[in-house]
Amino acid sequence: MNIELYTFFLVTTVMLILVPGPAAITVAKQAASHNSKLTFLSVLGVASADVLFFILSATGIASLIIASSLVFSIIKWFGIAYLLFLGISAIFSKAGPVNVDVQLTTMNPAKAFSNGLVIQLANPKALMYFSALLPQFVDPKEPVILQMVLMGLTCFIADLVVYSLFGRMGAQLARKRVKSWVINLINKAAGTALIATGIKMVTLGSTK
Repeated sequence: MNIELYTFFLVTTVMLILVPGPAAITVAKQAASHNSKLTFLSVLGVASADVLFFILSATGIASLIIASSLVFSIIKWFGIAYLLFLGISAIFSKAGPVNVDVQLTTMNPAKAFSNGLVIQLANPKALMYFSALLPQFVDPKEPVILQMVLMGLTCFIADLVVYSLFGRMGAQLARKRVKSWVINLINKAAGTALIATGIKMVTLGSTK
């Protein structure tokens, strides 16, 4: 995987994670209600769920590459269309303010981890994201396993970093709402990144 393709993958992945969703709100609540150790365990749970989704997607995509280059190409173009759809939807979506209600409760480390794991596993969009995203950045002419490992580690680390930032924002979220214009700005930035990725993949595909 060349550096340009990897950079596109990294930016797109981070922008996807940055869009506030159930996992981000859960982590923020943990940070507002409990200590940083428990919050990190929730973040680790979210990242572990994404690892499972990534493995499922990567295994299927690797099988397609081995079985049929034509089928892989078809899936790749469907993925491009899906990325463009996600980008347009994010740009034109209307988001409301985010508010975190703090409820101080006792929680053990196992529950903190399972909360993050379950909330992300219950979100099938993550699996769809990976299924659409990975084919765009895989070069069938290079070692597929190494590419998958690199992208998997990147996703895991990005999850840890971004969701930890959501955790740090927990106290602020507990005191006041995050304004709707901030959420809309994040959505539009993420949407623009997704559309840029889709267009870039179309350009790369047309030059091969």
